[in-house]
Amino acid sequence: MPQTIFRLPSVKIESGYSRSTIYLRISQGLWTKQVSLGPRCVGWPAHEVAELNAARIAGKTDDEIRALVLKLESARKAAA
Repeated sequence: MPQTIFRLPSVKIESGYSRSTIYLRISQGLWTKQVSLGPRCVGWPAHEVAELNAARIAGKTDDEIRALVLKLESARKAAA
């Protein structure tokens, strides 16, 4: 199954967050960490962005979103 990786401008458009808010939410455990695509290039799997947006739309609490972030990041490791 092909997977799309969004670069920061696409993540900003999809999430509605600014760059600084995305990195703040990463530090708070409310957004998945970026994936390295090269020495100076990062991105986020599109399905993770979609799941985080869906959780936000569904009104999930911060604790529920943190649990989702942990689940998504552990699924990355399992796929590797």
